[in-house]
Amino acid sequence: MKIAAITDIGSCRQENQDNYCAQQLAGGTAWGIVCDGMGGVNGGRIAARIATDTMQQYFARHMKALQPGMEKTFIMRGFDITNRAVYEKSTSDPEMQGMGTTGVCAYASRGMAHVVHAGDSRAYLFHAGGLRQITRDHSMVQQLVDSGQITREQAAVHPQKNLITRALGVSANIVPEYNRCEIEEGDILLLCTDGLTNMVADDDIAQVLREVPFFDATSILVDRALQAGGQDNITVLLMGVEATEVNNG
Repeated sequence: MKIAAITDIGSCRQENQDNYCAQQLAGGTAWGIVCDGMGGVNGGRIAARIATDTMQQYFARHMKALQPGMEKTFIMRGFDITNRAVYEKSTSDPEMQGMGTTGVCAYASRGMAHVVHAGDSRAYLFHAGGLRQITRDHSMVQQLVDSGQITREQAAVHPQKNLITRALGVSANIVPEYNRCEIEEGDILLLCTDGLTNMVADDDIAQVLREVPFFDATSILVDRALQAGGQDNITVLLMGVEATEVNNG
């Protein structure tokens, strides 16, 4: 796997409350997480940092014990531990009360991507020139779309589109959502915060991934979001599948 990532404060925010972490592992595997914090003066920034740090520690400590076929259990357990870490900070520090963070985490191995998320930070699969959203936003507006009350087009401009229904650290227990998809040589996994997807349409993201070299694409995507207004922090993480991993896998 090859990895490229970038985060930017955007044009309208006082601080960057996004965070990310990604690592290449032995045997052509990799993992990454993107978080968009919320709450308090510094609460969102700290919640996102705790989440990325906790997930990094979890992979470092437990990765060697991961057995094939147990990926879902493994990544869901990591999210549960991460949620508890953020929640414990939120409830033990009065200044951090009510903080939380979105989270989207992907583990890529043996021709499969395992994705777990809470909130509206997204995972996409770029395959054969097309872009497909893997995750489903945990948001009030997505619920309205799912129930047929509004269209996807109306959702994009809805005044309450940033109200999320799930997040890490808001309660002691979390019900994250798990998805998986096949990946092959040339595919790219995109993890990102809504600072990208609220500003840049999926078709435009796909065009960048088709036309721009892998390691340049992150900064180009951020530039597109800034040109569109940059109303939020922007984080883009790309994980590209290379030929040798598929052959060896």
